[in-house]
Amino acid sequence: MMAAPARTLQIVPSLLAADRARLGEEISECRAAGAEWVSVDVMDGHFVPNLSFGPDFVKMSKKLGAYVDAHLMVANPEESAPWFCEAGADIVTVHLEATKDAKALCRAIRKSGKKAGLAIKPKTPVDGLIVLLDEIDLALVMTVEPGFGGAKFLDAMLPKVSTLRAEIDRRGLECWLQVDGGVNAQTIGLAAAAGADSLVAGSAVFSVGGVRSAVDDLRKRAESARRAKIAGR
Repeated sequence: MMAAPARTLQIVPSLLAADRARLGEEISECRAAGAEWVSVDVMDGHFVPNLSFGPDFVKMSKKLGAYVDAHLMVANPEESAPWFCEAGADIVTVHLEATKDAKALCRAIRKSGKKAGLAIKPKTPVDGLIVLLDEIDLALVMTVEPGFGGAKFLDAMLPKVSTLRAEIDRRGLECWLQVDGGVNAQTIGLAAAAGADSLVAGSAVFSVGGVRSAVDDLRKRAESARRAKIAGR
């Protein structure tokens, strides 16, 4: 079993942008670069206008040595979350907008032995995440409209990240604060300075000529921005 990621700033490669023909190599390169977990985007063509991975892809990624966050962008998370728990996902992240009872679903995910993540799309107020922080292990603010990789980062989402960071710190919670969407060398510092400690990047990791150098560069930019933010307080 893969160990849980260390409580340090994490670059989380999104396998949606990986070369699936050499998935094992890509995952190995991510781990060698110090990326302690990966994100698997699960899209059903209903909740978002795209289709992607299912439980079998999670199983494959686990066999290849990955610590997996299955990000369920689906219309039926109550029905599908158990499939991904059984497939071996370490974190199962569902969308607040799609759930019938987010608290009950997150408790069920945790009861199965997995960590529970809860995500919001750009048009969703942050309040729904704030009231459920005690029930989750990861809070995800989408910084693009979900559905396709390569979309432009929406910096108007940064106040949500800052608000969540302040609340997580105020309560002393061990809850990851994740940003996903449009994260690259130009935007990662903004997300890190706002308080995100889990930064999902796809094409910025897999489409720039080398996974290790890309992850190293993203991490350095994020850590530099976070240090500058702290120093400026």
